[in-house]
Amino acid sequence: RTVTERTLVAIWQSVLGVPTVGILDNFFDLGGDSIKAIQIVSRAFQAGYKLDMKDLFRYPIVATLAPHMHEVSRMADQGEVSGETAMLPIQHGFFAQAQVDAHHFNQAVILHREQGFDEAALRQALGKLAEHHDALRMVFSKTEQGYKAWNRGIQEGELYHLDVLDFRDLTDETILSAVIEAKASEIQSSIQLHEGPLLKAGLFHCADGDHLLMAIHHLVVDGVSWRILFEDLATAYEQAVHQEVLQLPDKTDSFRSWSQKLSTYANSAAMESEHAYWEQWNAAAWADQVRLPEDQAQAEPFTLADTDTVVVQLTEEETSKLLKQAHRAYNTEVNDLLLTALGMMLYTWTGHERSLINLEGHGRENILPDTDLSRTVGWFTSPYPVLLDIGRNHAWSERIKQVKESLRHIPNKGMGYGIWRYLSESGQAVGQQAGVLNLGQYQAFAEPQVSFNYLGQLDQDLHNSGMRRSPYSIGSVVSDRTKMKYALDVSGIVTNGILELDIRYNGKAFRKDTVHMLANLLKSNLLEMIEHCVTQERTELTPSDVLFKGLTMEQLDTIKEQTKTVGELENVYPLTPMQKG
Repeated sequence: RTVTERTLVAIWQSVLGVPTVGILDNFFDLGGDSIKAIQIVSRAFQAGYKLDMKDLFRYPIVATLAPHMHEVSRMADQGEVSGETAMLPIQHGFFAQAQVDAHHFNQAVILHREQGFDEAALRQALGKLAEHHDALRMVFSKTEQGYKAWNRGIQEGELYHLDVLDFRDLTDETILSAVIEAKASEIQSSIQLHEGPLLKAGLFHCADGDHLLMAIHHLVVDGVSWRILFEDLATAYEQAVHQEVLQLPDKTDSFRSWSQKLSTYANSAAMESEHAYWEQWNAAAWADQVRLPEDQAQAEPFTLADTDTVVVQLTEEETSKLLKQAHRAYNTEVNDLLLTALGMMLYTWTGHERSLINLEGHGRENILPDTDLSRTVGWFTSPYPVLLDIGRNHAWSERIKQVKESLRHIPNKGMGYGIWRYLSESGQAVGQQAGVLNLGQYQAFAEPQVSFNYLGQLDQDLHNSGMRRSPYSIGSVVSDRTKMKYALDVSGIVTNGILELDIRYNGKAFRKDTVHMLANLLKSNLLEMIEHCVTQERTELTPSDVLFKGLTMEQLDTIKEQTKTVGELENVYPLTPMQKG
């Protein structure tokens, strides 16, 4: 009915991959999640509108969200970024691990294009990506004080490196597959942190078209960044093929300006309550830490070479129920449900209701006024630990609500943890205190043995580009000698409409049959919970859903009970000052 509604509908159709969207459609019913939300904010920005993520979550229907979109009034600096750059907490954390092969720690994809790539156009497009996304030109060098980051200018050294190989004569599929994997591993291990470029690519001409490997050091890219890069690569490549001027959407705030602002913010008054929260949390977590029941006790650190993986898969139908229906029962996100199933698995195994788990946030929360990172490439991920409490009540409804509410109580989706630990004076004091105790740096922090990360739906990001994911191996993304932090590392991703959960585990500590048992537990918990959720007739609110803050679950249940004769409870509001009077 209005320009904003029409814009929003078009954006949802493209990001969510659905042919028609109506103004009463719900973002989550269409398969929306937090990563899709970032993409929607980014597309709205390209269309000239400022949209807050929290508004999208609060008003997930087109008709109610459109009035909260405002025309963009501030434009980020579009100039070239160069010079010394402050590092984000995740980068400090990476260097604190003192990895032997710090240069070989990448994220990579192989894309397939049946009609092949025009090499000259591809080179133009890759060059444009590195010019436009400043973080791709960063380098890192070791000094006496630790590592320093430098953003190279456009004329400062190679922007990217591309190897081109012709494998069209290789008809034996097994040999071709092995050759591509070996070449991909060689490219990945050749990245040099101190001189760059941190973006390396391989173009493999094959009988079935071209396969393009893109490997980028993790220090300058994350899961959200890849979605931006896929979109921009497709745009720039098409423009180059048609000999047009290469023009990408406007930049949002640079990685460099964000990292500088964050360093200042770390010791500001705004962060004081978060410092206090994480200090108290850390003390409680130390007291509550429980070791996982290992099959073989092992003290020395373990590396990637010592690990193995067990995979859990849902069917397309089960995945669709999880993504598009299960959230309605308790107004949850996918993460809430996956974590409840994981918490149940750990409880059955260890006998403890509370488990210490590492989670990964996107690190792009709206904590600094007048900053927008919706189209900024870089490693923003914000890992943070949680005490996952599934509660004493064995009913699915209570467990889901307990996990959902405990996650909602964490300030700024955990973003403050890394800021406190690596950038603030009080966090560094905790780290130094550990050094005095001779426990090694940063040991005074409660460290989880289990990590969980849900990466969302990746396969929708390539549609309409003529590119899809290649079946060939991306090779060795991370060095085998990389020291691992988590005894169990669970990651989830949806490809081709199917949820896959990978459980990577420390093979020195656990037998494969133990992890298979855990995988089966995780899957049966998840399926049981999905069925429970989709059979609920109406949505049950929890305290974080209502405007009145500070209610306990028991108080909300009492209000529901008291008002049920009147109708269904939709919200609870604080009184106005006049009403209080």
